[in-house]
This record gives sequence, structure tokens and C-alpha cells, in this order.
Amino acid sequence: MKPNFSLRLRVFNLNCWGIPYLSKHRADRVKRLGDFLNRESFDLALLEEKLLPAYPAAHYFRRTWLFSGIIGSGLCVFSKHPIQEFTQHVFTLNGYPYMIHHGDWFCGKAVGLLVLHLGGLVLNAYVTHLHAEYNRQKDIYLAHRVAQAWELAQFIHHTSKKADVVLLCGDLNLHPKDLGCRLLKEWTGLHDAFLETRDFKGPEEGCTMVPENCYVNRQELEQFPLGIRIDYVLYKAVSGLYISCKTLRTTTGHEPHSGSPLSDHEALMATLCVRHSPPQHNPSPTHDPHSPSPLPRFVLGPAERSPLISVLREAWAELDQGMAQGRWWATIAGYVIGLGLLLLALLCALAAGGEIREVAVLLWTPSVGLVLGAGAFYLFHVQEAKGLCRARAELQHVLGRAREAQDLGPESQPALLLGQQEGDRAEEQ
Repeated sequence: MKPNFSLRLRVFNLNCWGIPYLSKHRADRVKRLGDFLNRESFDLALLEEKLLPAYPAAHYFRRTWLFSGIIGSGLCVFSKHPIQEFTQHVFTLNGYPYMIHHGDWFCGKAVGLLVLHLGGLVLNAYVTHLHAEYNRQKDIYLAHRVAQAWELAQFIHHTSKKADVVLLCGDLNLHPKDLGCRLLKEWTGLHDAFLETRDFKGPEEGCTMVPENCYVNRQELEQFPLGIRIDYVLYKAVSGLYISCKTLRTTTGHEPHSGSPLSDHEALMATLCVRHSPPQHNPSPTHDPHSPSPLPRFVLGPAERSPLISVLREAWAELDQGMAQGRWWATIAGYVIGLGLLLLALLCALAAGGEIREVAVLLWTPSVGLVLGAGAFYLFHVQEAKGLCRARAELQHVLGRAREAQDLGPESQPALLLGQQEGDRAEEQ
């Protein structure tokens, strides 16, 4: 890579709202989106809720669909550059299967990874879609979204060690100050294009769901008259590189050429520039936020470590509460199973006695259904509790390492770093 190396990367991100039979004017919107992408010169187009089997008018893009769940994750990436590798990771927790009207469990929320080689530079591009928020006041999925955010952060952390540039786009279904969003940014060191760019054009506060969009349910935005920002372009550079967001454009309730919306979400269009980091006389991770330190996040100074520890504690508490809730539901299901089995035994005795045999036979089928349904309910919530327990254990370990670094002080941190690096090498092997 030459000393004066520079790279310009144009990125497009949109939640297409392409749910079959539920999304309005889906075929027309997808066609207009394909035409729009063909007119523009984006290097990467990362899409969510793209559930059509074919995509029109995208002839110059290399295409990758990422499948998961029963319906499909809806993740799709178009690249002007050769895709060297790609993979997908489905999140452990994806909502509840009995909440059929929400449907997140059937989609199988996931994160997709593409590896691109651009002029000697390795780019890891991630696209994701986290669980939706249906009720902000009574959010029964909060623990799941926090667990997904942590799982996403861990996936990026463990798969980006050989990357020069990391890019994450997607519908996080998280407001900027939400716990999951803060956890993701603090652990990965990713920067928000909206906060970093000096040239932004779009809705106020960068909102990606706005009441001006005719496909948006305005009742859902009553508490947010300007709209909400839940779609993101996040990035960071390593290996002595510097990345910046030169421009960020967001649609404002309509597609620039036709005037009608492409989706119920707004599209994000970012221009990123990558170049070698400028020389510094006293390099420090606190001097340039775009030059991440090679040290683990918990080995940084107190100023950088304190927000991380705080958000890790918040996440641990939320996962602990979710785990307790999951175990409670599993216990209730266990009692129902026991009562159902007792009822079945009673019905068998009554049928054998012959006194009210007809009634016993009629009640047999619903009783079996009750036991089977409660059994499935029990198994699911046991699995949920174990998934939350695993995520909580990972957070507990990281918190312990952070406290250890804090107690040891800067003079003992090299030994802590050596242990972390040895663990990373063993993990790669």
C-alpha cells in the first residue's frame, strides 16, 4: 500500500420494507430502487427486509443474499467490487415464536459479513437487522435486543482482526442513546457517520423514520414529532489508517427522482474516505478518535474505560432481568405441564371406569394439546434463559477483566494485554 494511499467509498443503506403481502406497493418500490441504484455509482448497497427472489435492473452489482430463519433474514448486499468471502451469523435470541403477528422469530434476525479487497486494503462490510421495538413503554423484547447488540459486537470484534477497515450498516431498531446502541459502539469502537460528518443533508437529527413519509404510521411517532433515527452507517479503520465521512445524505420521505418514498425507512448515502493516518508526535488513542488503539478496550486509560464499564454494567443488569423473566415463564409452563399430566391421568381413570367415558374422551385431545403446548413453551423459555445467561457470562468476564485492568494500573497493563493476545491466538488456532 502506497504512503499516499487514499480510497473513496460510496455506501448506500436502506430497509426496503419488502415483506410479502404486508408491504404496500412493494413491486413498484423495488423496481424504482433498482433503477435508482443503477443511476448512482455506489460501491456498496446494503439492504434489509429485501425478501423478493429477484432484483431488477441491478446489472453491474455483484449480489449476495443471506438466508436464515423460516422466512429469511432479508439481508442483501450489492457490490461493485469482487466479494472475496461472505458468511452469516444468526442471533441466538430472535423474539418469541408464539408472537406470530410480530414475525421476527420466523425471519431469523442475523448479521452478514462480506470481505472485499480494495487496492491492497481489506474491508469487512457488515449488514444487520435487529429485533423491532413494538412498544417503547412496555418493551418485552429489550433483553433480546441488548443480547443481539452484544452478540453483534462480539461477532465484529472476533471477525475483524485482519481487516483494515470495518463498516457496519443496517436497521438496528435502536435509538442513538439506547443501551444496545451504546454497548455496540463502546465495545467495537465504531464511529457514527451522522455524528462524524461535516456535510449532512437530510431530516433534522438524522431521522430515518419521519412523519412526512406516507408509509409511516404517524401514531407510532407521537412521542417523536421529528421522527426517529434507527438506521446507521458505522465505521472504523485500523492498521494506521484514517477514515472519515465526507458527506452523508438521507432521503426526506421521498425518492429524489420520482418523489414517492422507496420505503417506510429513509435511505442513507455516505461517502467515506480512507487514507493513511497523519503522523503524530505523541500518538495516543485519545488524540485521534479515528485511529483505534491496538489494545483491548478495557486496557485503555480511565477516560476511555469508564463509559465502557458503565454500559457493560447496564447491559449485564438488563440481561439478568431478562434471564429471570425467562426462568419465571419456564417455571409457569412447568406447573401447567404438571397440571396437564394430572388431568390426563384423571381422564384415563374416568374413561376406564366407564361412568362419563364420552366426556373423558372429548377432553382428552385438548388436554394433550395443553401439555404439548406448555412443553414447547417451557423448552423455548429455557433456551431463552440459557441464551441470556451465556451473554451475561460473557459480559461478566469482560467486566472482570476491566476491573482487573483498573486495579492493576497502567504499569501492569502490558501483562494483561499479553494474556489477551495469547487468548486471541489460541482462538484463531
